[in-house]
Amino acid sequence: MFGIQYIKVNPTYYIIHYASGRKRRAGAGLSFFYFKPSSSIVVVPIGSSDAPFIFNELSQDYQPITVQGELTYRIFDPELVASLLNYTVDTLPTRYVTDDPQKLSQRLINLLQVMVRGEVQKLPLRDSIKSSESVALAVLEKMKSSDALKSLGVEVMALAIQAIRPVPEVARALETESREAMMRSADQAIYDRRNAAVEQERRIKENELSTEIAVEEKKRQIRETKVEADLVVEKKQQEVRQTQLSGQINLEDERKKLVASRAENSRTEADAQAYIMEASLKAFKELDPAVLQMLAVQTTEPRLLVGMAFKELAQNAAKIGNLNISPELLQLLMQETSTDKKSER
Repeated sequence: MFGIQYIKVNPTYYIIHYASGRKRRAGAGLSFFYFKPSSSIVVVPIGSSDAPFIFNELSQDYQPITVQGELTYRIFDPELVASLLNYTVDTLPTRYVTDDPQKLSQRLINLLQVMVRGEVQKLPLRDSIKSSESVALAVLEKMKSSDALKSLGVEVMALAIQAIRPVPEVARALETESREAMMRSADQAIYDRRNAAVEQERRIKENELSTEIAVEEKKRQIRETKVEADLVVEKKQQEVRQTQLSGQINLEDERKKLVASRAENSRTEADAQAYIMEASLKAFKELDPAVLQMLAVQTTEPRLLVGMAFKELAQNAAKIGNLNISPELLQLLMQETSTDKKSER
């Protein structure tokens, strides 16, 4: 009414009242009446503000990436900001007469983009994707010590880079490569597991073979020991047989000596008997055969006498003209001969 207005702001707003080109009052959270035709009200927000951002950059290997995040800042010198940008309001505290209040956040984002570009261009694509936190810390330190921000009367409170992403085509390529790498790792794990199983199987086979070799070695040692024992026994048996054979040889030698001695004795005895017979018959050698026959007749059987008679007849057959022998005589001699053979049996 009559151009008089009332304004009231929160403590997070710094308000400056200009009247007739002079500053009448200034402070945070003020409320007062003013005459609108001759007054200008400047309201600067001094609370923390968030400025989301997203922009495109290039990595060290010239790959396009997208940086997305949020910048938190506050105005610590509102009068300095009011002298650089127009924060004049129209009746209401948030109804600015120009778009200058929006330019502050854009300036901060532009400065942020320059600093982020300097960091991501130091890294290749793969590293930059995984370095959002380190990039955010490095940029935040630079902004806190930046003279450009101080000249704007602004201080940065926090910087959060939510993601550094490649373009979709590159992202799919990286995903494919990562997937292939993971599949290769899985294949390698399968191969390692199978190789480990084969290695374990080989060790088991080697242990079994070593056990079999040890068993065979023990068996061989047992066989060798047994063979050695058999050789010792065989040697003992050979020695016994040799001893027995030596004994038999000695016995045979004794027998040979005994037989030779017996033969020599028999020969000597035969020579002695022959000498005795020769000495006994020596007396008969000088006798007339007729005398010997006569001596034999005295002790000979009648058949012998008849035989001697036939012998004499045969010797003098040329002198005999006729000789008659009766069958009865021959039959008698034959009967007597048969009787003698039966008696001998």
